Amino acid sequence: MKIGFEAKRAFTNGTGLGHYSRTLISSLAKYFVEDNYYLFTPKQTNLFKIDSIENIKTIIPTHFPASIFRSAWRSSWVKKDLVKLGIDIYHGLSHEIPFGIQNTSVKSVVTMHDLIFERNPEQYNPIDVKIYRKKFKHACVNANHIIAISHQTKNDLIDFYKVSSEKISVCYQSCNPAFGVEVSEQEKKRVQQLYQLPDNFFLYVGSIIERKNLLTICKAIHAIKSNINQSFSNVTIPLVVIGDGGTYKQLVKDYVKENDLLNDIIFLSDHVAAKEFAYTSAADFPAIYQQAIAMIYPSTFEGFGIPVLEALWSNIPVIISNVSCMPETGGNAACYVSPFDVHAMANAMHEIANNENLRNEMIAKGKIHAQQFTQQKCAEAVMNVYQKLLI
Repeated sequence: MKIGFEAKRAFTNGTGLGHYSRTLISSLAKYFVEDNYYLFTPKQTNLFKIDSIENIKTIIPTHFPASIFRSAWRSSWVKKDLVKLGIDIYHGLSHEIPFGIQNTSVKSVVTMHDLIFERNPEQYNPIDVKIYRKKFKHACVNANHIIAISHQTKNDLIDFYKVSSEKISVCYQSCNPAFGVEVSEQEKKRVQQLYQLPDNFFLYVGSIIERKNLLTICKAIHAIKSNINQSFSNVTIPLVVIGDGGTYKQLVKDYVKENDLLNDIIFLSDHVAAKEFAYTSAADFPAIYQQAIAMIYPSTFEGFGIPVLEALWSNIPVIISNVSCMPETGGNAACYVSPFDVHAMANAMHEIANNENLRNEMIAKGKIHAQQFTQQKCAEAVMNVYQKLLI
């Protein structure tokens, strides 16, 4: 079978959509070696290193006008290349497929990660909302099959776009296998010194935007530090933040400054080492995860929440919100809190930091729950979608 992928984000995106693309493609190539995989991308970068994988080939527009108008090639003209190469299935890895692909012999699959812009349009530029809606609806209508990365996303596709349930398969995602490999103490020490990490810290991973709700963690740390209800110890454990943002990040930093938390909230994106490839490619992240007391992810809405899975594979406890798809991702291994309940968050942080038995219990449950999201299982689920389309 010849399988093509819309692979722009695999080579250019350092966050969730890029991680999903790279992990899925690598997993399929590893567990289904008899098939050939073609990555269609406007440009190739070293963010996704595939040179050593024999059954993967990269396709870049080289002839005029596609070599100049690469966006048009990606969104429509790529169809000619798909047909020429005899591609059996083309998989749009992030919400879109080429316009007109339904009129070719190529079967198409699209992965829908979330419809957050439909739920919270006020958090997006109105023009972007219109563009996303057009692309997403086109993909849902014209793709031969849809992959949703969670039951939450599947339900949203049914509710917002009236997509038939039979057209959607839920295929969970995996994460970079590096998170499941124990990092040596020497490597942990190197990373700790490079990023000037404290000996003990909580970890937040994700874009610093309103929906991700970093401010609630900062408020919880302030509650612990000020010991408002007289139930906390006088030791404040800092929070290390992996991620970046704009307006909302500034709002968080203003709160941090106003409440004397400058030594308690550490933004790695502001560190000089964040400019290095080991940070931008997430290569150093497993060593950071594995030194954390727990990972905290109080998002108000997600399609899946890949940092939660990365934390489970890293053998650290997770504190997450009790809404959206988070119970799917965290299972029985997580500590759940209402996303804006500051004192519940503070209590959870304090309890996990001071109760070794609880941490060990959560880690043990996390190891078991994470087995639902192995690379092989996730690749098999997607391959099953492909194979059914060609019957």
